Amino acid sequence: MNTNRKVILYIAASLDGYIARPNGDIDWLSIVQKQGEDYGYSTFLKTVDTVILGRRTYDKVLSMVNHFSDEGKDWYVITREERPPEGKIKFYNGKIQDLMAELHSHEGSNIFIDGGAELINELMKNDQIDEFIISIIPIFLGNGIRLFKDYRPEMKLKLVSGKTYDSGLVQIHYIRSRE
Repeated sequence: MNTNRKVILYIAASLDGYIARPNGDIDWLSIVQKQGEDYGYSTFLKTVDTVILGRRTYDKVLSMVNHFSDEGKDWYVITREERPPEGKIKFYNGKIQDLMAELHSHEGSNIFIDGGAELINELMKNDQIDEFIISIIPIFLGNGIRLFKDYRPEMKLKLVSGKTYDSGLVQIHYIRSRE
């Protein structure tokens, strides 16, 4: 197993812990959009060669753009249905633990977890996320799709960094503590 490949959750959430409205809408993310500011996203993308996301997240991205750019990375969309690949985008309907074992079995860069909540919860239940980079958006949604679900194992974290931006966005970066 290649333990050098870190699994990193990089995601945005409301201050009250939601990643989407109850209907999956994420239009509220636009309140922090600023010309020329990507909050470190492009720099982060250079550190990964694999992206994993849930099917609903994938569908949401597709609904917002005309074309899904694979950005030269291996993409895995976790789904319950069999579906043929689309370019570098593979649709995976097996056990997430099996996929993670396969990805860790060979050399590569870090692995980016891009949502959604069910995928994140499953990975956390199996202690498979090494780092958390969470951009807190200055909004209370009141309800919606929670970033972290209940009944996951306790996990201690160590702060790597915290950064504030003029838009009000606060980005926190934690690593899993092994102590």
